[in-house]
Amino acid sequence: MSQVDYTERLRRLAINDTRFVEHRVESSELDPKTLALVRLAALVAVGGAVPSYGAQADAAVSAGATAAEIVDVLIGVIPVVGLPSVVAAAPNLALGLGYDTDDALEERTDEA
Repeated sequence: MSQVDYTERLRRLAINDTRFVEHRVESSELDPKTLALVRLAALVAVGGAVPSYGAQADAAVSAGATAAEIVDVLIGVIPVVGLPSVVAAAPNLALGLGYDTDDALEERTDEA
């Protein structure tokens, strides 16, 4: 499919042109890193399933995102989705990055 300007893409999305959407799901004007970070933000917004965080965190890292940038996504969406949604997503994303927040909390409790 040839490049379509953004107004045509918006029109096709607005009318639910399924043929267009099927061809555009994996094709984007965004670079792979940005797309992966956007998808992580969307997971937070919709309360995504735990395995999805791992898959998208892997995709973001593979595309060149750092763990710090991935965490910044959580911070960046707080004004939009609210702190409770981000707090709920944080342990899932942490696991996706290989960091167990439960273990970290237990360590802090033991230190106190």
